[in-house]
Amino acid sequence: MHTLWNALEKAKKMKWIELSHQMDNNSPYWSGIPEGSVELGNVVFDWGNPILECQIQTFKFPGQFGTHIDFPAHFVKGAAYSEEFGVTDAVFPLCVIDISEKVKKDPTYCVTADDIRAYEAENGDIPDGAFVALRTDWAASRWPDMVAMSGIAEDGSENFPSWSLEAIRYIYETRNAAANGHETFDTDGSAECARLGDLACERYVLAHNKIQIELLCNLDKLPAAGAVLIASWPNFKGATGLPCRVYAITE
Repeated sequence: MHTLWNALEKAKKMKWIELSHQMDNNSPYWSGIPEGSVELGNVVFDWGNPILECQIQTFKFPGQFGTHIDFPAHFVKGAAYSEEFGVTDAVFPLCVIDISEKVKKDPTYCVTADDIRAYEAENGDIPDGAFVALRTDWAASRWPDMVAMSGIAEDGSENFPSWSLEAIRYIYETRNAAANGHETFDTDGSAECARLGDLACERYVLAHNKIQIELLCNLDKLPAAGAVLIASWPNFKGATGLPCRVYAITE
């Protein structure tokens, strides 16, 4: 028996956790994207066609749709597009930072560097090349309601948790993470975005030639440390972002 086949048999006995949302024509996406940008499963060749008995569909969607990966060119003109990230850039040791209890008390809570230091005190340092995922439990309780995911208040303001710039800087500068992800629509929590007047966290990530995955799910089913995250996306050239299938393997 070959070494990799043995490893696969062992891996199959572990837990495999889906981390990406299932998408359909009603899945929410950023309001700035024009209407009509999503058209999934449009049948263009149907059963009963005398040419061939089969069905063919087309799928139209923005790059930033559903659970998706963002490449540096999304925010930085002239930076790396999708083709500059290969299959070896899609497998990571996974660290899950859980701020769900704090978010219950404050829906605009942004994870801090102190939160991450507390995580490391319990689980060990974030390893080189890690994917650092932020757990808020909003995926389980609010998806796919766009208003709920955005935390829209009576005054029309958005109120949702996510990263702070100091936390993002910590995982990339103090540690050497390869990527980050979260369950919400944006890297920047609403309070951080209001404070800085920009999506500064996302801009930082992409400006440093890192990648991120937004709208993850099922992070509550994973341990804080020890799992492996695998991401896959269509092999398109010149994409600033793409829907992706993400899953984790854990003991």
